[in-house]
Amino acid sequence: MLKKSKTYHLEIQTHGRNPYGVIRTSYRESGKVKHENLCRLSGLSLDQLKVIQATIQNKNKVVLGKDFKILSSWEYGASYATYSILKDLELHKAIYSRFSDDWVKSSIAVIVGRLVYQGSKLSLSNCCSYSTLWEICGIEGEIDVKTHCYDAMDKLLERQEAIQKILANKHLQEGALVLYDITSVYMEGEYATSDLVEFGYNRDQKRGHEQIVICLLCNKDGCPIAVEVLKGNTKDDTTVLDKIDELRHKYGFEKIIFVGDRGMITQTKYEQINHEAVKVVSALNHKEILDLCDKGVIQMNLFDENNIVEVIDENIRYMLCKNPVMAKKEAKTRQELLKKTTDELDKIMASARKTKNSKAIRAGKIVNKYKMAKFIIFEGSDENLSYKVDTDKVITESSLDGCYVIFTDASNADISAAEAVKNYKNLFKVEQAFANLKTVQLEIRPIYHKTDDRIKCHVFICMLAYYVMWNMRQRLKSLTDADGVGENRKYSFDYILENLKAIRRETVNFMGAKTKVISTPNEEQDHILNLLGVKL
Repeated sequence: MLKKSKTYHLEIQTHGRNPYGVIRTSYRESGKVKHENLCRLSGLSLDQLKVIQATIQNKNKVVLGKDFKILSSWEYGASYATYSILKDLELHKAIYSRFSDDWVKSSIAVIVGRLVYQGSKLSLSNCCSYSTLWEICGIEGEIDVKTHCYDAMDKLLERQEAIQKILANKHLQEGALVLYDITSVYMEGEYATSDLVEFGYNRDQKRGHEQIVICLLCNKDGCPIAVEVLKGNTKDDTTVLDKIDELRHKYGFEKIIFVGDRGMITQTKYEQINHEAVKVVSALNHKEILDLCDKGVIQMNLFDENNIVEVIDENIRYMLCKNPVMAKKEAKTRQELLKKTTDELDKIMASARKTKNSKAIRAGKIVNKYKMAKFIIFEGSDENLSYKVDTDKVITESSLDGCYVIFTDASNADISAAEAVKNYKNLFKVEQAFANLKTVQLEIRPIYHKTDDRIKCHVFICMLAYYVMWNMRQRLKSLTDADGVGENRKYSFDYILENLKAIRRETVNFMGAKTKVISTPNEEQDHILNLLGVKL
């Protein structure tokens, strides 16, 4: 294939009344004349463009040499794409109707910045030296962390209920299914004046740390709708009735199907729910399954690896399921934990050394550590202690390996057995949201704020950033679904953002004339932008 040398020229075009230039190269390849755009010159007068045009025609040999310099470069692609998605989702309108207000623009910059850069609000306020984020969001000039971050956060928090109502009405319908779960986030530092930061059950296994509890509502697909920050010692089941009340009275849904994790909807809470308006989908724990077996409602031989078996008792539908992979995993885990427990108990029983704590106290700590107390029977007390494994209890527990029961009071017309099981399993989507919030993707922690309102708003900002991220992932689904697995996987969300960050806005000095140029996306970047529906 014969390719001749390139020539360069400047085409002068207009957009409205504003002239701009496009530097192009032309060359002949296999007998055909081809063109390639190099960059765009804007912000110059028509006379300046004509001088550059004439210079190129006479001196094209130096166009890409000393007379063409990149003076500075800022990240553009990831910030612009995320901002464009946020606007396309009309989240800016939900934040406040007057988008021109600076606090609204600043709030948007903080939300976009949480997804693109994470880190503290102070670091975000100083990103102007390497990013066009604030400028893209409409904030010109010097960025002040108090004005553009903290003051904006205070106003955004005032709008939280209104924003969440808009999201709920956009992504839920009357009688819709809602996914609900809670998590904890541990804190570091002093929070002496906080009403939120307390010691409680830590789901991250971070003992010795105070924490907050976060509640999250999502639609059936996992799209986040609303978030709330509660005291760190809040128990799961105590939040259920408040969330149902929020959906019905704050957001205006008369009928809903509420999906909550096992243990969250206790018998007491279940009885307090208005079941004319609210139907429930949840799961039984092992004790509740054994109780149903004792009552003769279900039998262990009904659990099937290939089919969902439905049993109805007193208007409650029970879906019996069995997962062979889970069965092997549960059996292996119990065996390992039981062995660790008995090994350490044997050492305690054989020890003749006097310690501060008696054998009974030390043995109690061991069975609690491995959560094996229900399988161990102790005899004697203090130093005259012995134990044995309750083999009958182990056999009974083993019979439930891989077995689980989903229950609902919704009719088959509202939700089929297969849909009930599927939607309960969809709670992993809420767990996925928590994983993104709590890891490097959104970095909900460390939380640098010390007042309760700022802590609440920080969590709300992280949820809104995840809302944008969730919608971006839906648009990129064809790309990620076709991706490899394991070491062959390429298109993580991190990779996509970093790839877009390589699209730069550069200040170029071209033969004495300065202009700002957006680098041309490569083929991969162009494909990602097309899937996102973003045009630079």
